[in-house]
Amino acid sequence: MPKNKSHKGLLKRVKITKSGKVRFKAPHSRHLKSNKTGTQVQSYRKNRYARGGNLRELKKLLFRPLRSQEQFDAAKAKKMAAEAAEVDMVTATASTTK
Repeated sequence: MPKNKSHKGLLKRVKITKSGKVRFKAPHSRHLKSNKTGTQVQSYRKNRYARGGNLRELKKLLFRPLRSQEQFDAAKAKKMAAEAAEVDMVTATASTTK
């Protein structure tokens, strides 16, 4: 069976971060900026991350697992909550042993 090849055109336009997020530049940010406000031009400098709705198509084109920004934020919040619960448990056991 032949190997799956990732979409080279897409790979030139996006970067896959270490955590699996898809980062890309904002559209309409290349030229014709004279008729745009300064706030719009500043916002074009920020990197954008693929959201959950587009991820299914991107996974098919790149043949690799990806994470959306929402998934990343949810996992980060879950990890922080677990760490906070662990700290609370350690302080509770330390106060009962004294």
